[in-house]
Amino acid sequence: MIDLWNDQRGTFHPDSALDYLPEPQLRRLQLQRLQAIVKRAYDHVELTRTRMQTAGITPDDIRSLEDIRLLPFSTKTDLRDTYPYGLFASPISEVVRLHASSGTTGKPIVVGYTQQDMEVWKNVMKRTFVAAGLSRRDIIQNAFGYGLFTGGLGAHYGAEALGATVIPASGGNTTRQLMVLQDFGVTAICSTPSYFVHLVEVAERMGIDFHKLPLRTGIFGAEPWTPQMRSYIQEKTNIKAYDIYGLSEIIGPGVATECSEQHGLHVFEDHFLVEVVHPVTGEPLPDGCEGELVLTTLSKEAMPILRYRTHDLTSIISKKCSCGRTIRRIDRIGKRTDDMFIIRGVNIFPGQIEAALLSTERNLPHYQIVLTRAGGLDQMEVRVEVTQSLFSDTIKAMEQLQERFTKAIENVIGIRVKVTLVEPHSIPRSEGKAKRVIDQRN
Repeated sequence: MIDLWNDQRGTFHPDSALDYLPEPQLRRLQLQRLQAIVKRAYDHVELTRTRMQTAGITPDDIRSLEDIRLLPFSTKTDLRDTYPYGLFASPISEVVRLHASSGTTGKPIVVGYTQQDMEVWKNVMKRTFVAAGLSRRDIIQNAFGYGLFTGGLGAHYGAEALGATVIPASGGNTTRQLMVLQDFGVTAICSTPSYFVHLVEVAERMGIDFHKLPLRTGIFGAEPWTPQMRSYIQEKTNIKAYDIYGLSEIIGPGVATECSEQHGLHVFEDHFLVEVVHPVTGEPLPDGCEGELVLTTLSKEAMPILRYRTHDLTSIISKKCSCGRTIRRIDRIGKRTDDMFIIRGVNIFPGQIEAALLSTERNLPHYQIVLTRAGGLDQMEVRVEVTQSLFSDTIKAMEQLQERFTKAIENVIGIRVKVTLVEPHSIPRSEGKAKRVIDQRN
């Protein structure tokens, strides 16, 4: 079991004690908070009250944790339909922070926080950093974007609550990011995994050796990434790469995190009730079965969310973690129901393509998946950048490389698709979430 004396000076982190609560005590706390949050939503959120009344349910019907299944689901569409404040349970005078999604399709979703919500957010992010072995002795470079996106400020305030030294680098300006990494003695970095891979790529061109830097920990989230990408990052930089999970609708980053075991993500169950349901029927699934993750906020004042369908696919790990934490784990999330596309009757997820490419070459090539439609049939092309390490002067060697990628993808997804080798730096780099799929079917 990991003790809570987290750094060499013996600083105690009492917040993390909640990660080790005996299960009966944790479940009692969850039920108390579930009953209170259902009543709050019923009393103050018209949409929730209307749906519960339609289903013939009142807050008094929630007598056990299993009774959560009586409640209707909520979805991202609910947030868009009630834009901007229709799901708030607190008056705007009590809301101290607003965040919003990027709004790439239609209206953005808007989320709010009371002062108490902010304290909860700081708490779970502090526990996230503790789980990764960080302490007030660390210097954390925060390369998540600041602004309406929840990632930057969520990580920032959690790191400050930890007592660490925080560098608010935000996203972008890669050359400056690398200068800071070199000059400021940075020991941990927060970013999307795809942006960190870009940092590694630029560092190689600049002659910067990550192995010689004091950097030892990476906190990566905001997009799905594969175990193969984790291996690539750790081998390239000699850091330990941790997966974190969150979403704006629930709180932002800080819903779940890996511990030192790096086998599943611990959900902060004192604040979030977790379910896994069948993606089509919505029926609850037993532990160990993959399905859609459903989350309920247990302490969110400004915007309580009941049974939120995340579209993320995972399963609940029932086995106790050797780190000693009693809060349950979910499998790392590498795919989403709304990311899936079907080619010739086969369900395909972008993460499968990434895994196939990494199984072929040690260096992760930049790639994009392009979907088109011809003659009424969906077509898929994988465009792969030819980097200097992959480039060959001979046509035959390039054809062999193309065929290796093609066969690796076929071995993973079961069908043969078109692979096109493209020029270096022809695929746009992202300073935030990588855009892997270009859908040209409409």
